[in-house]
Amino acid sequence: MGRRLGRECLYVPSCRIGLYVALRHWCPPGGRVLMSPVNDDVIFFVVLAAGLRPVQAPLSAEDGSIDTAAVPDSVWRGLSAVITTNLYGNPDPVPELRARCDQLGIPLIEDAAHAIGSEVDRRPVGTFGDASVFSLSKHTGAKTGGFLAVADPALRPALERARDELLEPARLSAEISYGLRPYAEAGVRGLRLVRAARATQRLLGLEEREDIRMELRPGELKQAMSAAPALADFHSWIRVDMHDYRLRPGGLRLRRTQRLLTRLDHRLAAHLAGTRRLSATEWALPRPGPAQPLFRVPLLVEDRDAAIAALARRRITVGYLYDPPLDAYAGEVFTDPSPAPGPAAWFARHALPVDPLRAEQVISVLTELRARPARPPGRAGTAPPTQGEHGV
Repeated sequence: MGRRLGRECLYVPSCRIGLYVALRHWCPPGGRVLMSPVNDDVIFFVVLAAGLRPVQAPLSAEDGSIDTAAVPDSVWRGLSAVITTNLYGNPDPVPELRARCDQLGIPLIEDAAHAIGSEVDRRPVGTFGDASVFSLSKHTGAKTGGFLAVADPALRPALERARDELLEPARLSAEISYGLRPYAEAGVRGLRLVRAARATQRLLGLEEREDIRMELRPGELKQAMSAAPALADFHSWIRVDMHDYRLRPGGLRLRRTQRLLTRLDHRLAAHLAGTRRLSATEWALPRPGPAQPLFRVPLLVEDRDAAIAALARRRITVGYLYDPPLDAYAGEVFTDPSPAPGPAAWFARHALPVDPLRAEQVISVLTELRARPARPPGRAGTAPPTQGEHGV
């Protein structure tokens, strides 16, 4: 990955640990950090754990990227850092954000968890910031690991020490569970037991999310914030969906991740082909520039719940939904709300992030459903692009 990016790269057990290390290194406790409100709530809790105040940015309703022009000057002046999201692989306007951060003398940190193959002006996402964090559990399918890339290679020893202080010892039981997981999941899918497995999880109390967002638990969160910066106090929030997020990797994890990384270019090509196919449909909006190998393609539909249900009947799971936006989810006690929340709320409600590797099945289901495309205010009647002409 260092050769791909031309940057020093440090392996981390998860993207969330990499982001925490970066925030603690570059941001003083009590600082204010601009971020996207359409983002995983785990990232929100990582920012709080680092002792920082999240500031929610206004977004474009078309693709959920940060709308730099809509951020008031008063907000820019009070920031300690900016975190990009590159939602589903669609790049944020990183050249503009980089210029703003340079003017203000603050760091730009790129969250590139969804964007391992995305580019801006033929330059990889993750090469614009002072630091960038990537997830190896997304495009590679490793379901573990990530890395922190930095512009200044001299910082590696300090960041490595900071990482190591956070890691828990490797556990044989965790390695065995990780090794068996792909076979167990394949068996569940092959026997069509996905619904039964999820029902069992709910019955046993093992399902951590009853809704899209995890339970906020404001009383406990206030108590945890009084100890920040401190990762341990936020463990019950940050561990959700990835209990091994700070576990030192064993040989099995590293070997499997390395093997999957050798197939990355092939995987990215498949994502790109699926993205191009989906971007030619009526549910996509045209986006300037070349198509990106998106991790998920955010189609826009009027009745998303009906679309999700129809896809589920064909055993196509829709995940990575971030609705409601973080400011509506957490409230002003825990975050500064967006100065223009409407576009983010509209996008979060209508975005249907689908796997480009299942493009043809998704198109078939939505066509059969006669799903109506949604268009942001002012974009009604927009025609879909010619296949392969645009990204999404």
